[in-house]
Amino acid sequence: KQWYQRRVRGVLNYFITTNTSNLLRMAAYKPEKGMPVEEVASHRIRITLTSRNLKSLEKVCTDLIHGAKAKDLDVVGPVRLPNKNLKITTRKTPCGEGSKTWDKFEMKIHKRVIDLKSPSETVKQITSISIEPGVEVEVTIADS
Repeated sequence: KQWYQRRVRGVLNYFITTNTSNLLRMAAYKPEKGMPVEEVASHRIRITLTSRNLKSLEKVCTDLIHGAKAKDLDVVGPVRLPNKNLKITTRKTPCGEGSKTWDKFEMKIHKRVIDLKSPSETVKQITSISIEPGVEVEVTIADS
């Protein structure tokens, strides 16, 4: 406790916090070899969300992440992938006569990726939330 009470003037509490976390790690219970350890089969789960509407996509992402954090799962994301910009340029006149004027149409497709590490049963509970219309959800499960 003496090192905890000593504070050097120019040093922010960095030394103290790193040493206490190291002590806690060393004091953690480790089972002996040969003791049966119960392990639940956890999977790496990747949830890919795509949509044209950004607000509905972000709402589904936050709902999924809040549900996963409520179950104390390891969550990485949402990782924002680059948008796909689909562009079409067409002539305004159907017959081709008149001044050469053009219309430009653009559709953006937004994509998010969320990675979870959990048993597959809990993923069914998390993904049972109401998903906004226009949001596509793709779930891939890989053994870790």
